[in-house]
Amino acid sequence: MTWMIGRTEAMTDPLGARRKALAKLRLLADLDDPESVVVPILIDAILMAESYRGARHDITFLPELSRSVDALIRELNAAEKAREWSEPVTGASADAA
Repeated sequence: MTWMIGRTEAMTDPLGARRKALAKLRLLADLDDPESVVVPILIDAILMAESYRGARHDITFLPELSRSVDALIRELNAAEKAREWSEPVTGASADAA
């Protein structure tokens, strides 16, 4: 499964984008230390929301939040691949082996 929620998808189908994000977040249970990845994102999101409240300028803390989200997605993608690799092989290629 490829992970990508683009700006267009988030703006035109926010419910679908939220479902896609939630499906990915279910993999948190597979991480060794999910709190170490999630807590920095929550902190960055709080700081970003507070810094942007009532302001008409660039969003402060957005780069930090972006880095935190990117790290979370990398961890979730690794967990997803590990789950796929641990599943038994089925199909014709398994029969030939």
